[in-house]
Amino acid sequence: MTGRRAESAPAIGYQPYAPRFIMTDSKHESTHTGSPEGRVLRPVSDAELRDAIELAFDYRGDVTIERKSGESTPCFVFNRSAEGPSPWIEVFPASGAGVLTIPYADVVAIAFTGEDTANGKSWEAWHTKKESERRAESERVEAEARARGHL
Repeated sequence: MTGRRAESAPAIGYQPYAPRFIMTDSKHESTHTGSPEGRVLRPVSDAELRDAIELAFDYRGDVTIERKSGESTPCFVFNRSAEGPSPWIEVFPASGAGVLTIPYADVVAIAFTGEDTANGKSWEAWHTKKESERRAESERVEAEARARGHL
């Protein structure tokens, strides 16, 4: 072993999100891959609720939280704690009313209503774009140097 990490190996401590359960989903009745944009999850167990909230936390767009009271809150989930006797999530409501804390126990559904701003934007696509930009810049600099007679 050379001490080098394989190219495909994730960084130490990196744990990609992978749902453990298939939740009731009003848009798709099957396992869904990719962005959850447009989906509505209605967890039926505590484990599914934890997974749905984790997915909402990782989502790069707004969600709408439906609460037991019937209230719907369009928001961005920025913090959560599944630990302790009263798990909670913290959100920035779309109304701009500051920070709102919602107990897990109050959540009955999570709709992924906002655009997933990173959907389809993989590391490979970013790397290809940056490599193309680097080559174009290199060619531009070379052409300028040739025009000045330096090459």
